[in-house]
Amino acid sequence: MKSTRLVMILLLLQTRERMTAAELARELEVSVRTVYRDVEALAAAGVPLYGDAGHRGGYRLLGGYRTRLTGLSSGEAEALLLSGVPGPAAELGLGRALAAAQLKLRAALPPELREQADRMRARFHLDAPGWYARSTQVPFLARVADAVWRGRVLEVRYRRWKEPTDVDRRLRPYGLVLKAGRWYVVAAPADGPEPEPVPRTYRVDQIMELAVTGEECAPPPGFDLAAHWERAQEDFRDRLYRGRAEVRLSPRGLGRLNADDAAAAAAGGVPDPELAGWTRAVLPVESLDRAEAAYLALGADIEVLGPPELRARIAATAAAVAERHRA
Repeated sequence: MKSTRLVMILLLLQTRERMTAAELARELEVSVRTVYRDVEALAAAGVPLYGDAGHRGGYRLLGGYRTRLTGLSSGEAEALLLSGVPGPAAELGLGRALAAAQLKLRAALPPELREQADRMRARFHLDAPGWYARSTQVPFLARVADAVWRGRVLEVRYRRWKEPTDVDRRLRPYGLVLKAGRWYVVAAPADGPEPEPVPRTYRVDQIMELAVTGEECAPPPGFDLAAHWERAQEDFRDRLYRGRAEVRLSPRGLGRLNADDAAAAAAGGVPDPELAGWTRAVLPVESLDRAEAAYLALGADIEVLGPPELRARIAATAAAVAERHRA
């Protein structure tokens, strides 16, 4: 709705001070032409909006203007009360702060919105980690989070998977990410030769020793944590799956695939010309060892057609299992 967009423009300019029409259009998911019309409507209503042209231009509010539009819609109140995940907040040392903020928000709501928000919290519960993930102790998480917030260089002893496993690192922390119940810190080497070292990802639970220095640091201009994390995940998948396997799957086998294999089968799978109801697909393979283990777990619901070495390994393992279990 137009009224909602006008309020959003005001709130965005209050919090970010200056934004271009293109930036506002991306944020509001509308065209630049629509932003121009909305800005004209705000100016006609007496809002002191000023637009600068040029490379460093954009719209801004004059004279410290601030709107007092603080009302929440029903959906906004429900979303805010549902957005706090107690587990991660407690791990960051913010459990009490989150509880206090939600209590204040609830008290400020009118009765009808309070009732709806309470119903939302009673009906929905967020639990981020997977079913088979055990709770991992992360003793340095609160201190890492504090260093990220204050912009302080970290000195860590870190345990990695390859030799040498235990290494010392000086890091410039750029941000924290919670992925599938596990915390990661995105950081760049503090002593790298590059003026802007490439940030890497470190598991916080693999930090064995930690010292927070007084040396200040900050992300490079324009660094976007969410965008960086998305690119890092795509790079990880590209490096992880270097091979391919051609398989045929029963309907039951299709339903038992992991997420990446299921996506590949859905995108490129075709009906098998020889077995009715089965699907032929090409699946990504990290390594022969992992593919062998994953496909053997599917039992008779999968047949590996290639590569030949993977088919031979599965046949040999299946024959050995059958021999061992022969009556």
